[in-house]
Amino acid sequence: MWSRQRWFIADTRGEAAMLVLVAVAFIALDLPVGLVGPPTTGAAGPYAGIALQVCVDVSVLLLARAPRMVALFALAAALLMLGSDLFAPGLLVPADPIVLATVPSATPFIAYALTKYADRRQALAIVGALTLLAAQPWAPSWSTTPFGVLNTAVPALLALYLRARAELLSSLRDRAERAEREQHLRAQQARADERRRLATEMHDAVTHEVSMIVLQAGALRVTTTDPESRAAAETIRTSGTRAIEELRDIIGLLRDDPTAQLRHRLDTTGDSGHGAGDRRPDPATLVAESRAAGHPVDLVVDGDPAPVSPVVARTGYRVVQEALTNARKHAPGGGTTVDLRYRDDGMLIEVRNAAATRAPDPDLAGSGSGSGLDGLRQRVELVGGALRAAAAADGGYQVSAILPAQPPTADPDGQET
Repeated sequence: MWSRQRWFIADTRGEAAMLVLVAVAFIALDLPVGLVGPPTTGAAGPYAGIALQVCVDVSVLLLARAPRMVALFALAAALLMLGSDLFAPGLLVPADPIVLATVPSATPFIAYALTKYADRRQALAIVGALTLLAAQPWAPSWSTTPFGVLNTAVPALLALYLRARAELLSSLRDRAERAEREQHLRAQQARADERRRLATEMHDAVTHEVSMIVLQAGALRVTTTDPESRAAAETIRTSGTRAIEELRDIIGLLRDDPTAQLRHRLDTTGDSGHGAGDRRPDPATLVAESRAAGHPVDLVVDGDPAPVSPVVARTGYRVVQEALTNARKHAPGGGTTVDLRYRDDGMLIEVRNAAATRAPDPDLAGSGSGSGLDGLRQRVELVGGALRAAAAADGGYQVSAILPAQPPTADPDGQET
């Protein structure tokens, strides 16, 4: 492959090729004109004018690296040509030249490139001097003045226009990117505000109502004498207490960034397995609840859950919970199997339910938001796992999840490890 270092005359291969082509083009133009036209008759020899023009043409190769030096060399050549024309006819310019210009033929390109590459004020000063020598305002003539301006000032003005246009486009592009970033930040802020509003609503309304249910269930458990009613009240109270804990977690996720919340749980857990993050819920309790509600569930557990971190275990608990909830809603009477396989590198969860044996309760089936699996998939992906949910060939449904033993964490540079 071509590298930038090979093109020592320019930064890119295309730019270097352009300079070579321009230099060759001017040499190919000056040599025939100098050889066909009258030779110089001064002490420098008959090819002094051609040699001077070719030297300026070759210097074009250095325009990208030393534009001011090339322009000053062209200016010096123009001064020599003008001095020869005024004080020593025939020395560097033939006494009866074919071309009446008193500046090198490569001057238009040099003026253009100088304005493009060099400092603007220095470029305009040098181009102004070249224009003065080419136009010869002290002896204005239709054969020299218009062509002098055309060969020097016009290319520089064109370069200024293109340079200003490129700067304007770059400014507009930067402004558009900045506006897009600001719009993205405003959208993020709006989402954060909405999350906080939802968290406040859940805290003020839902948590209050569930707390009232827990209190009433506790009072019923104390006052009732019926054992079945006391057991049902205790179940309601326990479920309500657990729901309040889950609502606290959800409110925390809504108020804070989910990734930050996960990292906080990881930080509080550590390697010792102690702390707030060491709550390791048991999916067997979900199976027992489903059985108590009249839904047949088989539980298969293989392996030791100890290598799985509490955060991942909690996510696995959510997978089983959501799958069993959907099975009770949409497939009443159909048997369900919960298969949990623990390994050193993670866990595999499969919840399969058979087709419903009776019609679902329309109120219960329509009570969900329809986004439970989507939210569950996001939660599984947050800990580095993968979730799959699809209908089975026998009319049932299967939810599968693969979870790592440890969720991904972030290094100081913000990259996942």
